[in-house]
Formats: sequence, C-alpha cells, structure tokens
Amino acid sequence: MHDEADDAAPTGPAASESDVEWIVSEGRDQRGLPELVAALCRHLFETGVPLARVMLSQRTLHPLVAARGIFWRQGNAGCTEQVDRGHDVLRDKIYLKSPLRVAYEHGKSVRRRLVGPEARLDFPVLEELRDEGITDYLALPMPFTGRIGGVMTWATARPEGFGVGDIARLKALIPVLALMVEVHATRDLARTVLETYVGTAAGQRVLSGQIKRGDQEQIRAVLWYCDLRGFTSLTEKLDGPRLIDMLNQYFERMTAPVRAHGGEVMKFIGDAMLAIFSLDNRDAEIASNAALQAAREAIQSMNAHNITCVECGEPSVDFGIALHMGEVIFGNIGAPDRLDFTVIGPAVNRVVRIEEMCRKLDCGLLVSAEVARHCREPLASIGRHDLRGVGEKVELFTLPDLLRRTAAAAE
Repeated sequence: MHDEADDAAPTGPAASESDVEWIVSEGRDQRGLPELVAALCRHLFETGVPLARVMLSQRTLHPLVAARGIFWRQGNAGCTEQVDRGHDVLRDKIYLKSPLRVAYEHGKSVRRRLVGPEARLDFPVLEELRDEGITDYLALPMPFTGRIGGVMTWATARPEGFGVGDIARLKALIPVLALMVEVHATRDLARTVLETYVGTAAGQRVLSGQIKRGDQEQIRAVLWYCDLRGFTSLTEKLDGPRLIDMLNQYFERMTAPVRAHGGEVMKFIGDAMLAIFSLDNRDAEIASNAALQAAREAIQSMNAHNITCVECGEPSVDFGIALHMGEVIFGNIGAPDRLDFTVIGPAVNRVVRIEEMCRKLDCGLLVSAEVARHCREPLASIGRHDLRGVGEKVELFTLPDLLRRTAAAAE
C-alpha cells in the first residue's frame, strides 16, 4: 500500500467537472461551513464515495478558540456537529500524536488502512476509529493563502476501504474546496475580530456597511459604567503581569453578567468599562431590571474573588458601578481612517459622574431615578446630590443590602 504521510500538500488532478460545478454553485450558496460540509458530504455520498465520517478541522484566530472541528457522520440525518477547542489543545498529547499535526505542521497527507494485513495504527485516534468500524482513513491539508488553514479527514466503513478513484477524487477536491473554505474562514475572522474589539452589536453594524465617519443612530438605553478605586496605588504595588491579571479578573467578572443579561460592552477605558442595555427590542422595565441583576451578580462575583485574593496574599479590588437611562448617539466617531464605534451624549456623561459618587458615598452601586423607577425590587434612596458638571441635584438609589451609609450622607 502506498503511504501518503510523506506526500506534499495535495495538488493532484483537477476535480471532476461535476464536483467543481457543485462547489461553485450549490456549495457557494451554503450559509456557513457546517452547512457546506454537510451538503458536500451528501453530494459525495450520493455520487458514489463511500463516506462514513468526515471532519473539517480549522485553525482560528479567536481569543478563546484555537481550533474548530466540524464533524459529519453518515446516518446522522445529514447534520453536522461543531466542537471548539481552546488554546491549550495545541499542547495536548492527543493533538501532538495525531494525523492533524502532520497535516498542519508539515503539509503532509496521511493515508491509513485500519483493518487487514495493510493496517497501520500508528496514531492513537486510529485505534478509536477502527473500534467504531472505520476501515480506511485519509487526512488532507487544505492550503490557504500562505499557510495550511485547515485539514479535511475522510473515513469509510466499507470493508475494502476507499478505492483508487475515491482517493483521487477526494484529493482533487481540495484546491477548489480550500478556496471556498477560506472565504468562509475570512468572513468568520472578520466577525470574530469585530465582536472581540468593538462588541457584537457594533460589529454587526460594521459588517452590514455602517463604516463611514458620521454614520450614527439615536438609541435609548440603560447605561452601565464601572471603575476601579485605588488603581494608581495598585499599579505601584503590582508588577506588570500581576497588574494585567488583576485587570483581566476584574473585567471578566464585570462583563460576564452584563452579557448574560443581554447587555453590550462598548469599551474598556483604562480600568473603567462602559456597557449598554439597549431598549431596541425590550421595554425600559426589562432593560432596567436586567442591568440591576447584572450589577448584583458582578458585585457578588467580585466579593467572592476578593476573599480569595486576601487568602492568597493579593490585594483586594474595590470598585463602583453606576446605572442610568437616557438617549445616546450610537455610531462612528474619530479620524477619517481611524474610527471608534461608541456611544456619546449627556446620558453617558451623567452615568460617569454618578459612578464618581460611589467613592464619596462609600457605596458600590448607585442607580439613577430614571432606572430606579422601573426596577421591580425596592431600592433605597440615599438622597439628592450634586454631580460634577451637572446643573441640578439628582436623586440616587442603591440596593438596601449594599447601603453602607444612611441618608445622613446626603444633604
């Protein structure tokens, strides 16, 4: 049996005319990679390739996901399963001793018979596949522009394995299939980068064409602003890695409840964070209570984290959260070729000024009257206060169990 483990990335014969026609017509119309893989496998199976199990493996550029696998199995109602792996997967012994590593890192194809006198089970995964009834296995690297961007693995349960014509056909598919997969991968990369750096809602707006300076819309939202207290002193106490870790732990515990309750993180500003709970698809009561519950959960999470910090000899983190509701301008602001998709307006200024009062009133959460009036649970008033740059006194509220000072702190 010919062993393809030492072959270069496939550049074999041109794909059959029917396969090329399918890829550039029906394949191009598929919404995403899971749909493309499922449709391609059905096409190949129905036209004579005895597929039992197929996987598209992709390297990704994502803060949480290093690799993504899309699996198709014959008899699974034509559906696919997607499995994401974190960045530690590249150090995992399962990957290090797999055909995928050969394909990704060396650009080599791997062909193995799993049963009979020519069987060669030199990768642990092949034993697992053999036990599932797989008889023949083929892994083919997919060349993207300047790199190996993915690997297709094909497996059959037919007793005699793949035929010579099957192997030639699958190899011939790779160059044209790689072009289609790279298009989807590039689109996914753009979406990931935008969602990671500007947020989901803003990223969707940018991808839909809202990219010119001045593109904007006015929205009503509950605004969230949180800020660390004593950050300057922390920078003196902690070295660079510990300071970054502290900030990451803090922001993780702020963003998780915001996103879980339908909020959108707009930006990080040093040690501060601005988020919104838009009223586009919900009323003021739902948005206000979602923001309040998120704030409660963030405070609880940080309190638990601070206990752990003290036990480990690390400094605890003090912070304030402010909630306010108002109209904001949501859109592109900046230089012609360097833009920031953000929210601005008097409501943003006011929520920042409210958060500044957290230190003065020694209270970890302050809520404006505009939000408090829509909250289902009763909030405790701590009086009317002057805000810096605001020409009128505003009444502030907090959760009763968070009230550290009584109304005596108010005028």
